[in-house]
Amino acid sequence: MTERTSPNDAPAAEERVPFYGERFQQDSAALYAQMRARHGPVVPVLLDGDLPAWLVLGYREVHQVTEDSELFARDTRRWNQWDRVPEDWPLMPYVVHNPSVMFTEGSEHRRRAGAIGDALSEVDQFDLQRACERIADRLVDEFAGSGQAELISQFAMRIPIAAVAGMFGMPESQTPDLVRDVALSLDVGPEAMPAYARVQEAMARLVEEKRRAPGMDVPSALLAHPAGLSDDEIVLDLLVVTAAAQQPTANWIGNTLRLMLTDPRFEMTLTGGRASVGQALNEVLWHDTPTQNFIGRFAARDTVLGGRRIAAGDLLVLGLAAANADPNGSLGPDVDLQGNRAHLSFGHGEHGCPYPAPEVAEVIARSTVEVLLDRLPDTELTVPAESLAWRPSVWMRGLERLPVRFTPAYVSGA
Repeated sequence: MTERTSPNDAPAAEERVPFYGERFQQDSAALYAQMRARHGPVVPVLLDGDLPAWLVLGYREVHQVTEDSELFARDTRRWNQWDRVPEDWPLMPYVVHNPSVMFTEGSEHRRRAGAIGDALSEVDQFDLQRACERIADRLVDEFAGSGQAELISQFAMRIPIAAVAGMFGMPESQTPDLVRDVALSLDVGPEAMPAYARVQEAMARLVEEKRRAPGMDVPSALLAHPAGLSDDEIVLDLLVVTAAAQQPTANWIGNTLRLMLTDPRFEMTLTGGRASVGQALNEVLWHDTPTQNFIGRFAARDTVLGGRRIAAGDLLVLGLAAANADPNGSLGPDVDLQGNRAHLSFGHGEHGCPYPAPEVAEVIARSTVEVLLDRLPDTELTVPAESLAWRPSVWMRGLERLPVRFTPAYVSGA
């Protein structure tokens, strides 16, 4: 029987589950299932540094939180634990407030998110697909002749930011620096903040250039949008788009390649066919979604969620991976995943990924996976599938490495 407190009881310190550590590196799905069985759909947890929060595991509960943006708000300044947060807290990048679309609320958020959605809608997805195929071909050319590769660092991680640079109308000569600095800025090392500052400076220069000479690109569309965004607003929102596109899409590519290289359904047959890349992409969003958990929402007033008493200012972590796997939610044991897009991997509600961002991400992921498998159809792992290691993060779900071998392929001009 599930052990849970009544809505009038605050969780004792010993009841809170540490939400960090090596337990989350491998079979996190089993851990989420154990937490749900013991605590129900809303679990009292301790973030790194022993700061209290709520992990929302239930599909219905995550849907409720993301649907009601007035009760479960986005502005991190509402948090009731700020007096306990050290300046060097490792999760500070997730909660420190800035005036980007990420932390706005109400009509201001709708103004900013609407402009981003409209700008992304002007991206020609057929042109984007061709651009991604060229990027993927160029990367495959770098290792095709060797007969081996490490597909995370040499392929998956290098594609999304290069695609974004093209969508932003950045000169190709600037792309390598942007790729390097975005990767560093999303890390937890000492180079993260200097790299973030360089990316921000690059976006500021880009906006200035596009104001002088607009083109058919996302920054130019934002500058011309009737929402009347300022240059500073556009710079910050371009940073959000860049970060949101890079790590999640790169992990989506990597996790999909892992599935297709380890699941017999996706092996090449004697007639040359395999289960579709689209099927694999969708299954990954259900079972190995790139963003496992997300900080978060903040209760605007006292309320009850999933039988738990939530106090005003409490932090709620959205357990997207756990919600997707909730047996009481959209994914029952007999549900066919083919074509089922009811997952919560892109969030939900007005703070979810604005349309058409998920479609843009899918174009990037699908086209590049297809290029790799078309160019190197006999690709196989060089290590046992069970030895593949996931990055030590409770937030992102992505592999450390994906080493493969294949028949060396001739590269024209190599």
